[in-house]
Amino acid sequence: MWGMQTRTLGRTGRDVSVIGLGTWQLGADWGSVSEAEALSVLQAAVEAGVSFFDTADVYGDGRSEQVIGAFRRAHPGLPLTVATKMGRRVAQEPEAYTLANFRAWTDRSRRNLGMDVLDLVQLHCPPTPVYADDAVFDALDTLVTEQRITAYGVSVETCAEALTAIARPGVASVQIILNAFRRKPLEQVLPAARAAGVAIIARVPLASGLLSGRYTHATTFPADDHRNYNRAGAAFDVGETFSGVDFDRGVDAAVEFAQLLPPGVGTAAAALRWIVQQPGVSTVIPGARSPEQARANAAAAALPALSADTLAGIEELYDRRIRPLVQDRW
Repeated sequence: MWGMQTRTLGRTGRDVSVIGLGTWQLGADWGSVSEAEALSVLQAAVEAGVSFFDTADVYGDGRSEQVIGAFRRAHPGLPLTVATKMGRRVAQEPEAYTLANFRAWTDRSRRNLGMDVLDLVQLHCPPTPVYADDAVFDALDTLVTEQRITAYGVSVETCAEALTAIARPGVASVQIILNAFRRKPLEQVLPAARAAGVAIIARVPLASGLLSGRYTHATTFPADDHRNYNRAGAAFDVGETFSGVDFDRGVDAAVEFAQLLPPGVGTAAAALRWIVQQPGVSTVIPGARSPEQARANAAAAALPALSADTLAGIEELYDRRIRPLVQDRW
């Protein structure tokens, strides 16, 4: 057994916990969470060894950033790396990705977070043409020169977008959906990132909770929870909700996933451990709505490695049940 491991966050050169904390839940779209509850989640995560928080300017329209800012003020000197994202508060048109907008967006995030210089800013799943626009990346380089940000990366929807971004010399990190039900990044994206020294930040690690092992076919979600309102992609890319897996089929696959695990190993913990084992992953960012969830997620870093037989069983399960649903889409 071992405690929280750290890995280098790609071209940032910073060491961060291999299990971080995603804070979408603390802003919106997962049901309501009070500020006191949100702060207690951040506290529990840090006490469990987490040193990487991932947020975005659009989570609660800045609320998630503001909660993290309040936490930082209350705990000055903590060795935290905070990554945020920008670009989703406006219409998704390539023309919006300008230096003037970048300055305005990062200035707002700096105020929300209480940071003079942002650690890492990621383009937040921008329109595909943005990745091929040299002017966009020149503008991001300018933000670094102006000391608004220390480093920049991208959050992507598709493997093709990830590969385009990895080829950019200034991109420090790529955030991508990676879990036992979304394996495609293992084929090309993770090897390319490793070769280039680019960080991989794995998001949606539990497939929006499918891999928590808690859901049944009868499970329902609140009206303001994206697992209810975005199942057909009405609000944003459907791949962000249950990793694009049909809920009922995903529930059945999660039951099988649990049956593949060693005795005493929980479904969610094993799903996180599976990601940590993938060569090229820098950090994985499960969300948490309670201190208990935050502590349980962090504890997955101390699990023994999953065996070759277990890994083979997970791969066979994916090929049989999940691959036809998602492999060709993202």
